[in-house]
Amino acid sequence: MGKGFFNVPIAVNEPVKGYSPGSPERDAVLKAYKSMYNSKIDVPLYINGRDVVTGNTRTMSPPHDHKHEVGTYHLAEKSHVEEAIATALEARKSWSQLPWEQRAAIFLKAAELIAGPYRAKINAATMIAQSKNIYQAEIDAACELIDFLRFNVQYMADIYMEQPESTNDAWNRVEYRPLEGFTYAVTPFNFTAIAGNLPACMALMGNVVVWKPSDSQVYSAKVIMDVFKEAGVPAGVINVVFGDPVMITETVLSSPDFSGLHFTGSTFVFKELWKQIGMNIHNYKTYPRIVGETGGKDFIVAHKTANPKQVATAIVRGAFEFQGQKCSAASRAYIPKSLWSDVKNYVIEDVKSFKMGSPEDMSNFITAVIHEGAFDKLAKYIDQAKADSDAKIIVGGGYDKSQGYFIEPTVIVTTNPQYKTMYTELFGPIITIYVYEDDTYSETLKLVDETSEYALTGAILATDRTAITEATTALQNCAGNFYINDKPTGAVVGQQPFGGARSSGTNDKAGSAQNLMRWVSTRLIKETFVTPTDYRYPFLGE
Repeated sequence: MGKGFFNVPIAVNEPVKGYSPGSPERDAVLKAYKSMYNSKIDVPLYINGRDVVTGNTRTMSPPHDHKHEVGTYHLAEKSHVEEAIATALEARKSWSQLPWEQRAAIFLKAAELIAGPYRAKINAATMIAQSKNIYQAEIDAACELIDFLRFNVQYMADIYMEQPESTNDAWNRVEYRPLEGFTYAVTPFNFTAIAGNLPACMALMGNVVVWKPSDSQVYSAKVIMDVFKEAGVPAGVINVVFGDPVMITETVLSSPDFSGLHFTGSTFVFKELWKQIGMNIHNYKTYPRIVGETGGKDFIVAHKTANPKQVATAIVRGAFEFQGQKCSAASRAYIPKSLWSDVKNYVIEDVKSFKMGSPEDMSNFITAVIHEGAFDKLAKYIDQAKADSDAKIIVGGGYDKSQGYFIEPTVIVTTNPQYKTMYTELFGPIITIYVYEDDTYSETLKLVDETSEYALTGAILATDRTAITEATTALQNCAGNFYINDKPTGAVVGQQPFGGARSSGTNDKAGSAQNLMRWVSTRLIKETFVTPTDYRYPFLGE
C-alpha cells in the first residue's frame, strides 16, 4: 500500500480467493464450516462491552437444512434497549473526542483481522446462516467488508482534508464532528458486508451506535462483533440487540437523543420508520439523519445489436447468484424478438446445468432461500405464473422445502409488460422476460422507466453506441447504478458506489465519502488574528 493524506494507507480492493479444489483457503473454510455447523453456539446481546444473556432465546438453523440447529440467540427486552442507548451516550463522551487516527487504526485492524485469521470463520458463518456458496460468501463477507473498512478510512481522511480558504487576517477551518446523540443501524440478512459496514462507518466518524441485525443473520453478526472487539472498539460504542423489531425500534426512536438511522431492508419498513421519525420530530434534540437503501426491480435491456450469449450470461448471473436475494438482482428483462431464440436457448442450457444444494458442496451454484416465509411467497408466484394465460415458465418452476428452502431458478416469459412479476419485488431466483419488437426500442425504454416504483440498478447490452446513449438518457432516473454491457449486480467498493432513488432509497452511495458525510455535523471555526476595535467602515468617512 502507498500512503495518502496524513500518511493513511491508500485503500486497495481485497483480492478474491479462488477456493479451487485442494487450495489452502478451500480446506480452511471447509474445516471452519464443519466445526461451526456441528458446534452449537449461544449468541448473547452485546451491551457496554458485555455479553448479556436474557434466557429468552430462539434457535438458528441453516436455510439449506432447516431441521438442524446450529445455535441460539438471546432476545432483548425494552430495558436492554434502553441500557444500550444509555451506555452509548456515555461512551460518546470519550469516543467522540478520540483523535481520528485512533478510530482509523481500530477499523483498519478489523479489516486485517477479516483478511487473515477471521476470513474462514466469517465466510463459513455466512455460508451457514445465509446459505451462500463459497464464492458469494468470499466476495461479500470477506472482500467487500474488508473494502468498506479500508476505503472508509481513506474517505474519512479525504473529508478531513477538505478545508475552506483562509486569509492573512483570519484562519478558517472546519471540524467534522459526530452527530449529537446516538445512531441506529438496522441491517439485512443478505450481505454480511452491509451488516458490518452500517454500524462501522458511523462509529468511524465518531458516532455511537445501537445495532439491530436481521434475525436471519445473527451467526455472522456475532463474528463481526468478535472482530470489532478484538480490533479495539471500546465498550458502548457499538451495542448489539436482537429481538422484536417493533419494540426495539419504538424504544430507539422515542429517545430525544436519537440522531440518525442507517437502514438497509424492505421499502415498506423504511417508509414506516421515516413516518415514525416524522411523528416524533418535535421530541428530538436535533433533526435526525435518515439514510436508507431498500428494494429494487432491477432490469436488463438488450438491444438488437447485443451479443446473445453475453445477454444470456448477464441474465443468468444477474438473476440467480445468491438465489436472486440481492437488492440489485436482475428480476425483469426486455429482449428484442430477433435475439430471443438464441438468448432463450442459452439461458435454458445454463439453468439446466446448475447444481443446487448445501454450500458445503462447493460444486453447487444454487443453495436455499433464506427462510420459510420467503419460500412460500416465491412458490405462490410460481404457481400463479403456471396458471396465468399471459405467462409461461420456460425453465425451472420447481420447489421443495422438505429439508431446505430450495426454489429452482425460474424464468417466466410474459406477453404482458405489466404482468405482476414485472413490477413486484420477489427477492428470489425468479426473472420475468418480455420480448419486444425490434423497432419498438425507444418505446420499450419508456416502458422500463415507467413500470417499476424502484430505481436501484439496471443494465443495457448493445454494441450500437447510439442505442447505448439513448438508453443511458432515457433510463437516467430509474437506476442509481447503471451498467453498460454487464449484469446489474456486483458493485465494488471504491469503484461503483452503490445506491438508488425512488422507492429504492435515499441514494447516499454506500462505499463513498458521500455516505460518510451524512454521519458528521460540520462546525466552521473562524479565528481572526487582529480583532477590529472600531465599528466604523471606510464608507462612513468624510
